[in-house]
Amino acid sequence: MSKSESMGKKGGNSLLKQFFVEQLQDIYWAEKALVKEFPKMQKATTTEELAEAITDHMTETEDQISRLEQIFDMMGEPAKAKKCEAMEGLIKEAHNIIDETEAGTATRDAAIIMATQKMEHYEIATYGSLVQLAKTIGMNEVAELLAQTLTEEKGADQALTQIAEGNINEEGAREEEGEQQMEEGDEGEDD
Repeated sequence: MSKSESMGKKGGNSLLKQFFVEQLQDIYWAEKALVKEFPKMQKATTTEELAEAITDHMTETEDQISRLEQIFDMMGEPAKAKKCEAMEGLIKEAHNIIDETEAGTATRDAAIIMATQKMEHYEIATYGSLVQLAKTIGMNEVAELLAQTLTEEKGADQALTQIAEGNINEEGAREEEGEQQMEEGDEGEDD
């Protein structure tokens, strides 16, 4: 099958195809930025379980970058990144969350999970739309590759939810209560 046949007849140089390529460039930038950020997030975690989940997803993200490069190649387009303002904002928010939470606490881990899930949800929305656009413009092979990434992003999101629900959120709640109880206990000792 030639490139033009695999691209479908509707693709051509339509405005929709041009938009599609721009969105691929956008998510390509986002994925590359996340690979740079994941080690910082992993280092800021408290629990080994969350650190491992972030490391695992970083490896998966590297594979997703390779998949995007494969898609660019299939389309005869250069693998070019276009700055993703949304992901840049989410990364900045993650930095703020880390800076504003206490190191070594489950509360920080809960905050990192929340920040990471916001990133995952952005990726899920983007890949879901890209799959549909690829199908619309007749790029079914590209749609299949994008759907594989979409499934991985949903899996990463679910894994983070399980970690949060498994123990981190509850431990964070106890940290807050424990601090209040310590302050009340200290006051009682002065009597």
